[in-house]
Parts: sequence; C-alpha cells; structure tokens
Amino acid sequence: MPSDLAGRIAAILADVPDPEIPAVSIIDLGIVREVGGDDGAAWVALTPTYSGCPATSAIGRAARDALDAAGLEGVSIRIVLSPAWSTAMITPQGHDKLRRYGIAPPSATGESGPCACPRCGSLSTHEISRFGSTPCKALWQCDACLEPFDRFKCH
Repeated sequence: MPSDLAGRIAAILADVPDPEIPAVSIIDLGIVREVGGDDGAAWVALTPTYSGCPATSAIGRAARDALDAAGLEGVSIRIVLSPAWSTAMITPQGHDKLRRYGIAPPSATGESGPCACPRCGSLSTHEISRFGSTPCKALWQCDACLEPFDRFKCH
C-alpha cells in the first residue's frame, strides 16, 4: 500500500473525535493502533481504551463514516484487543488537549500519585473517587482552587 494512502487515512482519522472526550482525536488518544494494507486492500486497526469500552462501536462507526465521506469506502476497520491499549499510547498533543479540556492526563511514568490541577496547575490535589465520569477516568479535586476534575486512569 502506498505510504501516501496510509498518511491520508491517518490525516482523516486525526479529525475524528473520541465520542467520550470530543476535544481529543482517536489518533491523539492512541486508539488508532495501525494503518496498513496488502494486496490492494487498506485497513485500520483500532484498540479501545479497555476491552469493555462502551464507545468501541461508536468509534468504529465514526472512523468508517469519516473514511467513507473522504471517498475511501474500501478501508476495513478491525478492533484489536491485544496487546491492550495503555495510557502510554496517548500522544503529547493528546496530553495537551486533555489538559486544556479540563482533564488531568495520566503521568508519563504511570504513577497514580498527586497530579497537577488542569485548571490552576496546583500539585495539591487528591482523589475523591476512583470512579469518574467514564470508566477510564477518576474524580479528583484541587485543594488550591477547590475545583473537581477528571483524571485519566493509568493503565
């Protein structure tokens, strides 16, 4: 498959927002595992943030709709669960977009200790609940500005 086609597919998918966090694309979240092809057939491999993610089918449909709208109707969409997605797959741009959206991105080291408040930047924060607005996030609060915020769980 010509690399320009793979680049075109990736560029199209870079504009597809995650259905649960629309400020971040499925490319920036690292959900697009691979773009490739053989024997003239192109495909995209998607890995959800966890195997039971309720948005998996919506992500596949959104990717399919974007590719179809761009005239790439023959691209196959595959869901790949292994190896599992991890927060290490989020791009640096994805980290920035999460922060600007008000979600504390996961730490680069995978540690779950205190994190910077995405609103004021204070490191004086604490977890309120392991269960946030979606299964991949926990609810935290800033001790400085008192704002609650979601934090992406490391995994």
